[in-house]
Parts: sequence; structure tokens; C-alpha cells
Amino acid sequence: MPDINVLVVEDEDAIREMLVLVLEQADFAVQAVADTQQALASLTAQLPDLILLDWMLPGMNGVDWARRLKRDSNYGEIPIILVTARGEEEDKIRGLDVGADDYVAKPFSPRELVARIRAVLRRSGRLVKTTGKIQLGGVTLDADGHRVTVGDRDLAVSPTEYRLLEFFLTHPGKVYSRTQLLDQVWGRSAYIEERTVDVHIRRLRKILAEHGREDLVQTVRGFGYRFSEQP
Repeated sequence: MPDINVLVVEDEDAIREMLVLVLEQADFAVQAVADTQQALASLTAQLPDLILLDWMLPGMNGVDWARRLKRDSNYGEIPIILVTARGEEEDKIRGLDVGADDYVAKPFSPRELVARIRAVLRRSGRLVKTTGKIQLGGVTLDADGHRVTVGDRDLAVSPTEYRLLEFFLTHPGKVYSRTQLLDQVWGRSAYIEERTVDVHIRRLRKILAEHGREDLVQTVRGFGYRFSEQP
């Protein structure tokens, strides 16, 4: 995934720190501030790809600030997700009416939040799909042709295994936990057991083993998995 910058605007320290942790684990670059005044200063320094905006803020609230941003030609195209404890339908409609791209009600699961962020980024065209060919350890993924090969031999992978391999090939050498892989590869808000990752890792290794490449998918005990040519 390309570098995606998220601006978090949240006045409660504990929630802001939690959001930063969740988003950094999902491989987003994060700038976090406590109010709209600090947020405006951050926008002046660097435009983010998305703003995660709390409704209830000191000074100007999130809804009024979102309305102001959407009317500003410099910032109007930045996607905004409102985060709030106000879960009534009327509040959701109000938030969306001012131009917010989505609305997440507290409490929410980290995986749901990450999935919603990715969905908004995809709709806005800011989350670019992999194109061209990626090669590592003799394995080549042709994103345009949606093919995986070792040498001149095609690998028969399922859609899920293709996405898993695509993620590994675009993030080589880094260790990812099962939870992080679920967020990155599955990207769903519905509950999926972590052992699902193990099942697909085993299948992917079995397919690669037919071509002598099973050692590329490595288990890091106590942490998760990585894809690397180095042992």
C-alpha cells in the first residue's frame, strides 16, 4: 500500500493515542492533534489523504469544521470520517449532510474503523491498486494480468491467496501479526477468526512448495508472518 497520511482530530488523550496506534499498525502515516485550530495548522503544513474527525471538540465542533473545510477550495476534496458517540440517525444524517464521507459511532472495533477508512480511500481514488509486475525470490505477480508465476509456470492461487501474496510482495521483510494481516488483506468489518490467516498461509506455502519456494513465507514465533528471501 502506498504511503497514506491520516490526520486524527480527537481531544481525548487516551482515544487519540489508541487511534494513532491502530492506524500505524495498519501502515498509515498518522498526524494527531487535539482541536481544530491545531488541525488547521497541520493542514497548512501538509495535506492529508483523509481526516478522522471527532464530533465533540473544544472550540469549534467537528461538524461545523467539516462544513467549513468542504466549502474551502484548498481542502474540500479531502475525505472526512466523523467519529462520535452520537449514534442517532438524525445525527448521522446531519454529519453526512455537511459533506462527511462516512460516520463511525463509538464504540467501534479497530478493524471496522480501518475497513471504513480503506473504503473511503478507495472511493476517493486515493488508495491506488498495485499495477505492473512485482518480483521477489523467483515469484512474480503480474497485477495487470492478475497472474502469479514462478519462472514460466503459473501458480493456481485463490483470490484470497492472491491478495495475501500481493500484500507480502509489496511489503517484503516486515513481520505482520494475524490481526494486521486480517486488516490488510481481508479488510472487512465482519468477524473473521485469526486462524483463517493460518489456513491460507498453509495453503500458500503448499502451492509455493511445488516450485521450491515455500521458505519465502516465514513464521516468526510469537509475532506472526513475513515474506522474505532472507532466513
